[in-house]
Amino acid sequence: MYSSKRQQFYGKIEDFWANLYGEEYALFDLALLTEAEVAHIRLASERIGSIFFKMGTLLREVPDETLLEMGFPPETLSFLRLKTLPVESVIARLDLIPYGDSYKCIEINADTPTFIKELFSINGKVCKEFGVENPNEGMEGLLRTSVRNSVYGSTKKKSPHIVFTAHEDHLEDYLTVKYLQDGMQPSKFTPLHKLQIQRGIGLFDEEGKRIDILYRQTFPIENLIKDEDSTGNPIGLWLLELVEMKKLTIINPPSAFLLQNKVVQAVIWGLHEEQHPFFTEQEHSWIHEYFLPTFLEQAPLLQKGVSYVKKPAFGREGDTVEIFNEDGRLTYRDQQQSYSEYVSVYQQYIEHPTVSFNSEKGRQEGNLLLGSFLLNGRAGAIGYRVGGMITNNLSYYLPVGLKNKG
Repeated sequence: MYSSKRQQFYGKIEDFWANLYGEEYALFDLALLTEAEVAHIRLASERIGSIFFKMGTLLREVPDETLLEMGFPPETLSFLRLKTLPVESVIARLDLIPYGDSYKCIEINADTPTFIKELFSINGKVCKEFGVENPNEGMEGLLRTSVRNSVYGSTKKKSPHIVFTAHEDHLEDYLTVKYLQDGMQPSKFTPLHKLQIQRGIGLFDEEGKRIDILYRQTFPIENLIKDEDSTGNPIGLWLLELVEMKKLTIINPPSAFLLQNKVVQAVIWGLHEEQHPFFTEQEHSWIHEYFLPTFLEQAPLLQKGVSYVKKPAFGREGDTVEIFNEDGRLTYRDQQQSYSEYVSVYQQYIEHPTVSFNSEKGRQEGNLLLGSFLLNGRAGAIGYRVGGMITNNLSYYLPVGLKNKG
């Protein structure tokens, strides 16, 4: 019964990946939140975001050696210091774990977050089907406005040529970017492999028209810098050069990549531990409430006698994440180890709350992770992923609804 209802519902939604990798992804079920919980999540998200965004101003001023120690690729150093928009990130997603009567931030996806269409669009459709209010009501309009404002705020041209891009053969990336592009007209979509670059001159679409603004929602900078053409030219680095020469604007902006590095959380925690005046007294109280002890080595966590997580500075979907107990013994690791080349951070481990949900495999229980978006620093849509010890690309999407006040 569940399976047929789910297939009937999601089968009517165009351009959505209800299944991924041949497995169920979007659940035909709801987790219910109170209005007070939603308000708390949004307040916490904006406070956490303000701490991260404040770090951008500091990190653009530190010596190159510091950025290299943080694990930033040497080729990106001058790129990292660019400030092309008033905000540090247009679309960012915080990953939060409910903890006590508050929330802990385990990371920010400031540069290339996904989970966008699910929360800003699909969530409302599921709520309507189940006859409950959508906590993300009105957020799709805010998303559209945020994208438009960032695009037009990044150029002085009256009619800039705006191109959205993604890997055409990666369904989730492609449809996420097409969803964003739908709200930004006039613009066009050009697959990554059809972009053409002339070093020092410009980036061009498949028709040879020069691009003013490239919206690369799902193409990470750490991957881009490794890009070469068929003759070995470093076209990814050429693209960064164009941005530095102001011959191309990219969104998310360079500052988003600066904050994507998980070592930033270790820097935040280090400044907090020494009660550094860079943060106000109020900001220190927010760090204490919402952040987790994070370091560049495991020794401080072993001394505290707490379990901890080892993560790469750049990494996604739980890839290369390892969990250790209080004695430093490995207890769990993700099967994927794609990001082992990067500097690691060590963060205190806290348990995810569990939630029961319906699926095609029957009634299940899984670990819950809350995704909370920031749009130009303002709280956006929220929603859940549920899965195993580490949230990865096989974790489910669980929509959220508002509890009936009665």
